[in-house]
Amino acid sequence: MPMGYSERPYRSHSRPACTACRRRKSRCRIEAQATACLMCGVHGTECRFPHGPITSSSMAAPRRPRTTSSRPIEETATTPATIVHAAPVPPAPPYPLLSPGAQSTTVSSQREEDGPAQTTPLSLHHADDGDDNPHIVGPVVSNDSTVLADYLSSIHAEARGMRITRPVMDTVNSEPVIFTHVQKRPLGVTVSHDVAFLKLQMIEKLLEPWADHLIDIYLVKPNACFPLVDEASFRTQYLRAKHRVSPALLASLYAHTLTFWSHDPRLSSQRCPDGRFIWNLANEALYSELYTSPGISTITAILLNIGGRPTTSMIGNGVQLGAAVSLSHSLGLNRNPLSWDIPQAERHLRMKIWWCLLVHDRWSSLAYGTPPHIRDSQYDVPPPTEACLCSPTDPPERRKTARIFIALVGLTEVLAHYLEHIYRAKPADPDQPGRNFELALNAWVEALPDDVRRIIVRGTQLDTPGASNLRLAYLSVRLLLHRIGLNSDKRREVGESLSNRYMEIRRSAEEIVLLVQELSSVQLGDFWLPVAAITFSHTAAFLTRCALEADIGGGAEESGLAQSPSLRMASELLAALQHHRERSGWDLADICLAQHTDVVERLLTTPPGGEQQQLADVQLQGQQYGMYSGAFVDALFPSIWDTLQSI
Repeated sequence: MPMGYSERPYRSHSRPACTACRRRKSRCRIEAQATACLMCGVHGTECRFPHGPITSSSMAAPRRPRTTSSRPIEETATTPATIVHAAPVPPAPPYPLLSPGAQSTTVSSQREEDGPAQTTPLSLHHADDGDDNPHIVGPVVSNDSTVLADYLSSIHAEARGMRITRPVMDTVNSEPVIFTHVQKRPLGVTVSHDVAFLKLQMIEKLLEPWADHLIDIYLVKPNACFPLVDEASFRTQYLRAKHRVSPALLASLYAHTLTFWSHDPRLSSQRCPDGRFIWNLANEALYSELYTSPGISTITAILLNIGGRPTTSMIGNGVQLGAAVSLSHSLGLNRNPLSWDIPQAERHLRMKIWWCLLVHDRWSSLAYGTPPHIRDSQYDVPPPTEACLCSPTDPPERRKTARIFIALVGLTEVLAHYLEHIYRAKPADPDQPGRNFELALNAWVEALPDDVRRIIVRGTQLDTPGASNLRLAYLSVRLLLHRIGLNSDKRREVGESLSNRYMEIRRSAEEIVLLVQELSSVQLGDFWLPVAAITFSHTAAFLTRCALEADIGGGAEESGLAQSPSLRMASELLAALQHHRERSGWDLADICLAQHTDVVERLLTTPPGGEQQQLADVQLQGQQYGMYSGAFVDALFPSIWDTLQSI
C-alpha cells in the first residue's frame, strides 16, 4: 500500500480510499509511515487499497449526499442476471457478533478463492452508521418488491431507490426473501450507548480479575451445550475488538455464567460477587439496547437472560421472549439462510440463534402455562446437524455434546405437538383424526444415535455435558403424555383405563425422582435449562394430586395418606432436592421446595380418617396442569403461593 504521503484528499481519483472506507463512505486519512488509515485503525478492520486508480467510467455517475430520507443505491450482483430473486441489502446491527477482523479467521479460505474480501449484503459484520436496521419484507408484497428491484437494477444508479442483492436460490420455486431499511431507534433519540456501556463497566469492575475466565467458562461449557455464539469468531472479536461487542450481550453473558462459579476449580475458592446485583445491571443494559439499537446481538443477550438462573421473573422472561421472537422475525432468522449470499459461518450462526430461541419458547410455554409464540408453519430453518455445530478438528466429546443438542431440538419439535393440543381454545373437529402423541415420541427415540438413545432410555453416561438436562426433558415430556391421556380418559369415564393411567404416571414420576436422587456434584454443575425448576414443581404437584384422587379412593383411607405411594414419592423428591440445595447450592430446587414442602408434610402427618373431613370439599380444578383448587389450598396452606407471587 502507499506509504510516502501523510494524508490523502477525500474521494481522490488518483489516490482512492481503501476498500473499508469506501464501504463506510468515510474520510480515508493516512498518517506518515502508517500501515493502515485512521478509520481502519479505529474500527479494527483490514486496510486494503485498490490496485489502481478508479477509471472514469466507474465515476461517471455523480454521488448524492446521504440523508435520512434518501440513500445511495448500489447493486451487488452475485449470480447471473437470469436469476430474478432479489433482496434489498440490509446493514448489520450496531454490535455485530462477527467483526471484520474475525471474518478473516472464519471464512479466509472462501475469500482466498473468491478474491478480495467484500462485505456481503446480509453479513453480520457489515459496517454502517448505526442509523438503520434490516427488516424483512412480508410475503404479501415480496413479489411486488422483486419486480420493482429487477426494474431498478437495470436503470441508472441515480434512479434506483434501494440497494439490492441476488441470493442464490436452491429451487426455482423458492420465494424471494427481501429486506429493506428501517429506522433503528425511536425518532428523536440520540445515538448513545452510554447506559449499556456503563452498566457493563460496573459488572466488569465487580468481576475483576475473573472476567476473562468467565468468558472461557461460558464458551467451554454452556455454549457447547446451547450454542448461541460462534466460539472462534467471538474469541477473536473479544480479544481484538472488544469495543465492537454489544455491551448488553457481554453483560448478560457474565451474569449467565455466574451460575458455574462454585463449580469451577479456580473460582470455587474465590468470593462470588452478588449475582442478583449483577443480573439487575445486565437487565438495565439489555433494556437500554433493546430500546435504542436492537439487533441480532440483542436477541442473543435476551436468550442469555432468559436462560439465566435462578428464575426470578416469569413475567419478565415472557416479555423478553416475546420481544426476541418479534425481533427475530423482523431480521429474518426464521428463514432458511443456506442459499443466501453470506459467509457460511454467518449462516450457521443465524440458524443456531433460531434453534435456541425455539427451545426457550416451547419449554417456557410448558413451564409458565402460556401458549408458545412460534408456530411450525412460520419458519423453514432446517434442523441442526453435526456439520453445522462442529468443526472437523473438534474432539469426539464435543461432537457428542452437539448430538445431545440436536436431540434436544428434535424433542422440542415433538413437544410442539403436545403444546398445540394443550392450548387449543376451540374444540377439535370430531371428524379430523387426532394426533398419535405416543407414536411421535417413540419415533423420536428410535431415530436417535445409539449413544444418545442410551442416555434417554437407560439414563447412562449422564456426565456428558447436557446429558442430564436432556434426560430430564425427555421424562417431563413422557409425564406430560400420560397426563394428556389421563384427562382424555377422565372425560370418557373409562374406569380400568383410568387406573392404568395413574400407574403409568407414577412410573414416569418415579423416574424423575430417581434421576434427581442419583445426580452427582458434576451433573449438578452441568448445563440445565432454568425451566427444569418448574418441572420438579409440576412433578410434586401431580404426585400429590394422584395421592388425593387415586390413592384415597383406592383403599388408603384406613391407613391414611402417610401410606400413599404417590405422596411418599413426592416426599422423596423434596428430600433429594433439599439435599442438593444444602450440599451444592443447587438453585433449581428452590421453587419446588418453597411451593410443596409444607403441603406434603401436612398431608403426611394427617391422621387416618381425617382426610374425609379436611378434603371433603376438594375440587381438583385445572387438572391439565396438575394444580389444586384455589379455595382449598388457600385455606389449608395460606402461604403456598408466596413464591409464585415473587417470581
